[in-house]
Amino acid sequence: MIEIRFHGRGGQGAASGCTVFADAAFRGGKRVQAFPMFGVERRGAPVASFVRISDADIRARHNIYTPDHVIVLSETLMDTVDCTDGIKPGGTITVNTAKSPEELGLKGDFKVYTVDATRISIEHGLGSITSPIVNTAMLGAAAKVTGQADIELLMQCIREAAPSKPEQNAAAAKDTFDAITP
Repeated sequence: MIEIRFHGRGGQGAASGCTVFADAAFRGGKRVQAFPMFGVERRGAPVASFVRISDADIRARHNIYTPDHVIVLSETLMDTVDCTDGIKPGGTITVNTAKSPEELGLKGDFKVYTVDATRISIEHGLGSITSPIVNTAMLGAAAKVTGQADIELLMQCIREAAPSKPEQNAAAAKDTFDAITP
């Protein structure tokens, strides 16, 4: 079983992104589970969402404390949340930032990936310059790094789930998929 933890801020779409990612994995023949961690979150507050993907039935019904992969929708979370907490040895963390993996200075037995999903989202007209919508762009990065969702199936799921600009959202996912080199 592969476990993925998404970190975002309230309103960024981390929970809906997890659902779309799980849908793509499900359409690819996997068993899936996607759920957010609820609390008293408000817009802009740190949130977490989770995805489990397996070839067999998933019986676990708890938060993910030792993820194989971590996806961070906003680099600013790195200052307030320990996004690396519990990453399994040999796991990955993928951060939305213009910085290189080395510039982040993260230390641990995990691989660090970075992608400028903010720039890509703005280029596709998703949100505004001051408030870009990056969740679908980061799904493309997640697909590439984790290997758990086919990019074409993911783009199809994004098109079906996007409340507006379905083609732009799908294209942003493809661009981040292409930008990451595992």
